[in-house]
Order: sequence, then structure tokens, then C-alpha cells
Amino acid sequence: MIISASRRTDIPSCYSEWMYHRLKEKYVLVRNPMNSRQISKIDLSPDVVDAIVFWTKNPAPMMERLDELSAYRYYFQFTLTAYGPEVETNLPSKNKIVIPAFQRLSKEIGKEKVIWRYDPIFFSERYTMEYHCRYFNVLAAKLGGYTETCTVSFLDFYRNTERRLKPLGIRKDTLAMRTELMGRFAQTASEYGFRINTCAEEGDFTSMGIGRASCIDRERIERIGGFRLNVSKDKNQRAECGCVSSVDIGAYHTCKNGCIYCYANASEQAAFKNAAKHDPNSPLLFGTIDEADRIIEKEAKSLVERQMTLEDWNENRNQ
Repeated sequence: MIISASRRTDIPSCYSEWMYHRLKEKYVLVRNPMNSRQISKIDLSPDVVDAIVFWTKNPAPMMERLDELSAYRYYFQFTLTAYGPEVETNLPSKNKIVIPAFQRLSKEIGKEKVIWRYDPIFFSERYTMEYHCRYFNVLAAKLGGYTETCTVSFLDFYRNTERRLKPLGIRKDTLAMRTELMGRFAQTASEYGFRINTCAEEGDFTSMGIGRASCIDRERIERIGGFRLNVSKDKNQRAECGCVSSVDIGAYHTCKNGCIYCYANASEQAAFKNAAKHDPNSPLLFGTIDEADRIIEKEAKSLVERQMTLEDWNENRNQ
């Protein structure tokens, strides 16, 4: 089983103490976002959790206790963009806190476990082609030695983000604009020694040396864990998405980062209202269980392939 922590909210930044409690207790309760009365009980024991993928814009609150993750394989999807506080309203200083946290995290756990995300990309009067290229280069100079990969994607519009995004005056981009930006990004990445992948994008940029990302990445997990996984593509994601199946333990409308492009929050007010109901000792991320709720224990098993393949046998024979 692969745990996603989380596409729905920034657990390392906002709920790190809760996360460590859940790993200590070895289970978590997660409400079904489509049926709020249904709650899944998910086993977090190291013998069934093959990997944890953390999604964050600031892992600093989590970093003093990384030793408590020693029983698990894990890596971080770390989003760090060049947008200002009118776009990412509640993030701490990138120069003083976020960039040093990225560098320190990479030093402590290895750069193969820290994937830089520069997304979502949009264009406006302020955030022009030249702006993105200039500041991507600035960030690459500081992060390039601390990661193997940068994942990029372009902004998708959702109904719950349209109103929030309107004041930015976002300009519709074209394939030509995307192609130019990717070409310039690829040149920067080559200069600083990392790869670029695109996340769930229809455009094909492979001629520039740009691949397609798998954010929940089977190959990366296998490399980190030293095993093989019997896992398939995540059917709940878009066709362009390369992720394999995972179990998300977050909750929508709880992230306090305040990014106005975020699809996972109905509004900043809703996020803070739900965050006020958070108890770090509770098995739920926020709220309480009442008698109308139904708890279902989710089947949990490791996805590690135990049967030796012919390739494995030949490898062992040749050693």
C-alpha cells in the first residue's frame, strides 16, 4: 500500500504533529469526500505501507522529527514557485525559510527523495514568460544540487477557483507559449544538472528531453525500497496522469497555505474553519465521529512482489 499525504492538504506544513501521532498509533481515519458519513480505517503499519509520498510547500514543521519515519520508505513532492504573497498568501519567506528547508531536507534524506515542483504555471501581466524564466533560473541555481527532478504543470481552471483567480488577470496561454517556456526551462535544468517532467499535461515535450511525471512513482519507490511493486495505474486520476494507485489520508478544505489557485479548498474561510476543528491526537484530520458515521476497515496489504522473477534469478546467479 502506498500512502499519499496528501493531494488534499499540506500535512507536513499544517498537520505534522498529527501525522506523527498517526504513525505512532499505526492507523488513521479518513472521511470519504463523496460520502461524509463513510469513514475508512487505514492501517499505517510499516509492514503494509510500502511508501509514503508527502506533498508540501513547507516541510519545516516536520523536520525535527524525521527520525520517527525511519521504519518507512518515503519521499517529498515539494512545491516551490516564484509567485508572490498575493498568490500564495500564507507561506513563510521563501528565501529565509522555504529554500533553506528544501536544501536541509535534501541533505538529510537524499536528493532522490526530494522532488521539486514548479507548478501550476500561469501567465499574467506580472507573471510573464520572462518572469518565469528569470526566477526559475534563480531557484534552479539554489535547488539544482539538491534534487534530481523538477515537475512542472500548467494551471487548470476549476469552478471553485475562478472567482479567486479573476483579480490576477490570467492570460490564456497557447501551445507555442508552453513550448517556448519548456524549452527554456529544459536549458536551465541541463545547466544545473536535474531533469524536468510534466505532470498530467497533454503536450509532448520529449524532443526537449522532458519526460512525463509519475508523482506517485512506482520506479522511485522501487529504487528507494530496493524491491519491486505489483501496482497498477491509479484509475481515479486523469488519463494523462502517470501515478500508480495510492491511498490519500488528507481532507479537502483544510489547507492553511492560502494559495488562490488551489482546487482542494472551497475557500480560505472554509479551510480555517475546518482547521479549527483539528485535534492532533484525533484519528481524524478534523472533526469528530458521531453515531451516524460508519467506519469501514480498509483492506491493507503490501504491494511488494515476493515472487522472484527470471531477471532476479539471473542477477543472483551472476553475483
